[in-house]
Amino acid sequence: MRILFAVFALLTTLAGPAAAAGGPVSGEDSAAIQSVISGQIDAFRRDDGPGAFGFAAPSTQGMFGTADTFMQMVRRGYAPVYRPRSVDFAALEEEDGQIVQNVELTGPDGLAYTARYTMEHEADGSWRISGCAILQSRRLGV
Repeated sequence: MRILFAVFALLTTLAGPAAAAGGPVSGEDSAAIQSVISGQIDAFRRDDGPGAFGFAAPSTQGMFGTADTFMQMVRRGYAPVYRPRSVDFAALEEEDGQIVQNVELTGPDGLAYTARYTMEHEADGSWRISGCAILQSRRLGV
């Protein structure tokens, strides 16, 4: 489990720039990013592996190969996004040329987490998730 998380976190870092140079993300892009993340979380809640996998960036899809392999990784190492009790979107940041959407979660264990989603802007204008790092938060769980 730790190995899968480490590999996923490393590939998140290596995935490359999340957005083309040229400034901050527009309000329309911010809404699209939140929609992608919400869509993936909803797919996790339904155990819809192909649906959840479809929100992943091509580089992430290539790393895992199949929706089943991707879902195994998520079930084992990403319980707060797989089965969140609550989801609240926080700051959208640009960090080292990558767009990162912070999401405050309450995990199935009742603890608070921050999920840092690294986003990739695709050639067709869509957004995909290129990685997610989960940190236990200092805020109290809901």
